[in-house]
Amino acid sequence: MTRLPHAEWQDRPGLHRIVAALSADGGAVKLVGGAVRDTLLGLAATDIDLATPLLPQEVTRRLEAADIKVIPTGIGHGTVTAIASGDHHEITTLRRDVETDGRRATIAFADDWREDAARRDFTINALYADLASGEIDDYFGGIADLNAGCIRFIGDAATRIAEDHLRILRFYRFAARFGRGDFDTGSHAAVVAARQSLKSLSRERIADELTKILALPDPRTIVAQMANDGIFGVLLPELDPAFLPALDRLRANEDAVGVAPAALRRLSALLPADPAIAGEVASRLRLSTRQRKHLAALAGHRGDTVRPARQLAHAIGIDAARDVHLLAGDPASAMVAVQALAGWEVPALPLKGGDIVARGIAVGPEVARILKAVEAEWVAEDFPGAARAAELADQKIGRASD
Repeated sequence: MTRLPHAEWQDRPGLHRIVAALSADGGAVKLVGGAVRDTLLGLAATDIDLATPLLPQEVTRRLEAADIKVIPTGIGHGTVTAIASGDHHEITTLRRDVETDGRRATIAFADDWREDAARRDFTINALYADLASGEIDDYFGGIADLNAGCIRFIGDAATRIAEDHLRILRFYRFAARFGRGDFDTGSHAAVVAARQSLKSLSRERIADELTKILALPDPRTIVAQMANDGIFGVLLPELDPAFLPALDRLRANEDAVGVAPAALRRLSALLPADPAIAGEVASRLRLSTRQRKHLAALAGHRGDTVRPARQLAHAIGIDAARDVHLLAGDPASAMVAVQALAGWEVPALPLKGGDIVARGIAVGPEVARILKAVEAEWVAEDFPGAARAAELADQKIGRASD
């Protein structure tokens, strides 16, 4: 039997307090899902989730009796979050699906581990481990699939997808993260056949999953596959036909400069350089106002790499200026831009309307016109100090007087 290798997170005192509380007096609890999968692969496990046949009320009673804080984060689906010794862990009661419509499920609690595993999406996510012994329960060949780099639905792929249409996008994300070689034929055919059902999902769920895909270290291969499979025809019909060269250029610049992946920047690489289209996509995906403005700025200034990065940042902000150079520049120019913006803040013009009025200009539109002209030259001169700004103002006023 395969046993879970030792990892740092297994020694956390909070986790042991939770397991002890739920295991006492005939109780049972096991690690489940990503923590087991990632530890088997030697990867850092971030979310250490637990499963138990105990009902949520009993889970809460036991934990509170052990002086462990409980938050009913998903109590309707049997999930609570336990906070012990500073550690947060989700604990979910074993369950089975009673009814699903592709967006949400009606569940019933269960006491059978295999039944709980059968309702999960992929074999590699249906692994359970005993923290004390390290023994792993693998009901559907998940360990073999993990070793082979095969992302395979549990049971009938079409049925699993019909239970939750978001599993289509999860298939591509997990294939990008853990897959090797060709796709599992049945699973791949099922997601392609069901792609139109993505339209029934909430825009927020689609945006969240798409963001996770684009934030992967190198999403180019999987994004190209999704395009070939017609996924973007459903999700992102605005996809630029030249998205692959744009994504290649962006990845090369990110690597050269050492910039961390950013999903929004990569989304921009998939779209035409058109602010209106960027705005439509942002609205459809229900992005925040800040994200919408950022995406529109990248689309509208893709050709502005000739302008020095700080001047561009004065117009659209530091983050957007950096991303424009990463999207449209070459590695050398991207490096220059990123270095110019590092640790720098866009300064304010050290001159106010009152300074113009004090120089004899009557309050009115002329004050604003002069300020705007001064600011343009001040920016062009790379934001000199107050003395130079005053000189520029005197020059503009002198010319106006002439």
